[in-house]
Amino acid sequence: IALALCFQPDASPEYCWPLQGSRIELLMQLPAHIRPTAVTVQHTSKIASPLGTVSNAPRDFTVFGLDEEGKDETLLGTFTYAMQKEPTQTFPLQVQRMRVGKRPGQK
Repeated sequence: IALALCFQPDASPEYCWPLQGSRIELLMQLPAHIRPTAVTVQHTSKIASPLGTVSNAPRDFTVFGLDEEGKDETLLGTFTYAMQKEPTQTFPLQVQRMRVGKRPGQK
């Protein structure tokens, strides 16, 4: 997939992600450190679809964050795109951090 397709503001059928098979994995390295708060998925509407259906819309998807080395993953959320709702859907990410300080008796 060309990275430009991922950020395309147009959800017309000719701008879809060409998939082979039922899964896709997209890995992006952004030019700056960010703290994402949501991910938005946009799919063509039933009305705009040449087949009059959105059965090929993504359903369940998971978003992970990676550390700088690309080794450690952090689950940011698991979501379901609802085909019966609006074509553009935004999902808040579950960004959480837990730090463990010194334990009792530890110096």
